[in-house]
Amino acid sequence: MKYEIKYKPSYSMLVVKLDPDETITAESGAMTYMDPNIDVQTRKREKSLLGSIGLKLLGRQSFWVNDYKAEREPGEVAFVSAPVGDIETLEVKPNQGYIIQKAAYIASTENVDLDVKWEGFTKGLFGQGLFMLKATGDGTLFINTFGAIDKHTLKPGQTMIVDNFHLVAFSNTCNYKVTKFGGLKETLLGGEGLVTQITGPGDVYIQTKNLREFVEWLWTLIEPRVRARAR
Repeated sequence: MKYEIKYKPSYSMLVVKLDPDETITAESGAMTYMDPNIDVQTRKREKSLLGSIGLKLLGRQSFWVNDYKAEREPGEVAFVSAPVGDIETLEVKPNQGYIIQKAAYIASTENVDLDVKWEGFTKGLFGQGLFMLKATGDGTLFINTFGAIDKHTLKPGQTMIVDNFHLVAFSNTCNYKVTKFGGLKETLLGGEGLVTQITGPGDVYIQTKNLREFVEWLWTLIEPRVRARAR
């Protein structure tokens, strides 16, 4: 499959050129344009009934994806991520998968399997839960970030602690544990709530910007106008 990532690093767009009968899977809503000969099929990407039930019990939306298939002749389709940021490619192999944030997923090739990853990420302190996906198989995975992508390669036994709002993805060869950041005082006053302790070997991908902080900053600009109109 031929692809190009344009307008890096701040306004990245993934452009994929499909051969006849070739398919790429992408997050529902990520498509920007496509040729008319491309057929689109929407489906859930939960691997098992347990995943669907778990989503329902937790009050979360099901993970919907679209399959884009070129029919009869080559076709082109392009995808973008919602936030301002970069797009990176991860090569998934039979012995090398990844755990990624659902919000970071943009697209993947046919032989990459996506499954909901529940352990430790189902619920978070003060609503800071993470919806994680486990990517396995053999193919290419495309992820997006808010801000630039900061990659760290951990040696066996090497550990780093990552704020959950900055965590994008890490190799499934790593061990991980979600913990509180300090005590209640640090959580309330420091802004952080949960962090993930990741131990190598494997790669860790971090986004340089925090979407929560951006939203809070944006609200400081909008709130005075909202209050003024409400009077």
